[in-house]
Amino acid sequence: MSLFGDIKILLASKSPRRRQLVQELGLPFRVVDVDVEEKLSHRLSPCNTAKALAKLKADAFTQPLAENEILLTADTIVVLDGKILGKPKSEKEAFEMIRSLSGRQHYVYTGVCLKSRNRQKLFAERTTVHFRHLTDETIRYYIDNYKPMDKAGAYGIQEWIGLFGVERINGCFYNVMGLPVPRICKEIEEMG
Repeated sequence: MSLFGDIKILLASKSPRRRQLVQELGLPFRVVDVDVEEKLSHRLSPCNTAKALAKLKADAFTQPLAENEILLTADTIVVLDGKILGKPKSEKEAFEMIRSLSGRQHYVYTGVCLKSRNRQKLFAERTTVHFRHLTDETIRYYIDNYKPMDKAGAYGIQEWIGLFGVERINGCFYNVMGLPVPRICKEIEEMG
């Protein structure tokens, strides 16, 4: 039995980082498939975009939930100068994204939807990240060795680039990894 009683999480995510974080919580969970086309809306604020994407994934899951199950969906976006940086489509785009973050501050928003049989909670967490100046050689080394193509903003803070290039953050570290775990725990407790 976990700290949350007999609650089981249905994690609708292909992200290995999200799976790792939920597993480390010690919560019983299983991964479920949800296929949606993630379309970014330029009419919404970054915070509301992250929430809308998480809700889109939750709404796409149509199986009935058991009494003790909570569906967990999330979406993470990186925002620089008000512009959303999604997942890069090429190594060239990854290089340009990281170069644009170099020596600057940006924001990471993760929208989360928690859905039980009769309740739903939708929220977003924001973390500020400060990168030190990165040389082109440093950026190329990261891309060649860590393959950041599946990551918003083309980087994973838990990887080498986080150790080498992130000067400081203000907010939740795990949010930058893709799941604001402390907030999720609080929300699950309140749902229980």
